[in-house]
Amino acid sequence: MTATSQAPVYQAPRAAASDIPFGRLVQVEFRKSWNTRSGFWLLFTIGALVLIGELIAAIVTAVQDVDDVNLGTFATVAGVITQLLLPTLGILLVTSEWSQRTAMVTFSLEPRRSRVVQAKLVVSMIWTAITVIFALAMGAVFNLLYGAINGSISWSGGAGIIGFVITQALAMLIGFAFASLMLNSPAALVVYVAYLFVIPTIFGIGAALMHWFKSLRDWILLTQSEQPLYDGFWHMSATEWGRFLVSVAIWVVLPLVFGLRRILRAEVK
Repeated sequence: MTATSQAPVYQAPRAAASDIPFGRLVQVEFRKSWNTRSGFWLLFTIGALVLIGELIAAIVTAVQDVDDVNLGTFATVAGVITQLLLPTLGILLVTSEWSQRTAMVTFSLEPRRSRVVQAKLVVSMIWTAITVIFALAMGAVFNLLYGAINGSISWSGGAGIIGFVITQALAMLIGFAFASLMLNSPAALVVYVAYLFVIPTIFGIGAALMHWFKSLRDWILLTQSEQPLYDGFWHMSATEWGRFLVSVAIWVVLPLVFGLRRILRAEVK
């Protein structure tokens, strides 16, 4: 008896698994940013408070007969509200992986953490753009409302609008940086609130008591050095640009660099 030999069947080599497209990572992170109770209600609250704030501003300025009310006025009102709440979305976007213990799943599907962080950063800027557009749209609507009540409409204030856009982007980046450093939602929120209120108060007291401390405050506090942006960055002097860039390096660049370093090296549990 002779054994029959079977010719080997040729199998084409399997193609290497393709990387997850970056666009898909952005879509996933964008969905995660709003498809939760906290994310949805945060976005709803931001929209509702902007609407209420603009309505109050339109009524008060009309009743008090305030002069020089324009589109930039209502953009500033929206900016005060969104600068406080919008970075919270960026904080939750970063810390959700660690506080909800989903980092292992996320980084198993995409081991290169840098791509996940980049997708989160893109999503944070997308939400900043959406919020800015919404705020400006509401500002235009209530500027028209003010004109209907007062009898005159002014569409000036473009410099203030540009400053509004820049400060909103910086506020989101600061929240993102603090979240990357803390990797904990409550801690990052506390640090951001301290950045907005506690630290400026301390520096304000120091500036009132010591003259030299006022100059130091102007170089350190971003909330102080970014104010000239509302008058137009093309009008800023070299000193004002220097103060702005130094404070951006202190509150945006350094925390973001060390925060990203921590995310890339943190132990996933």
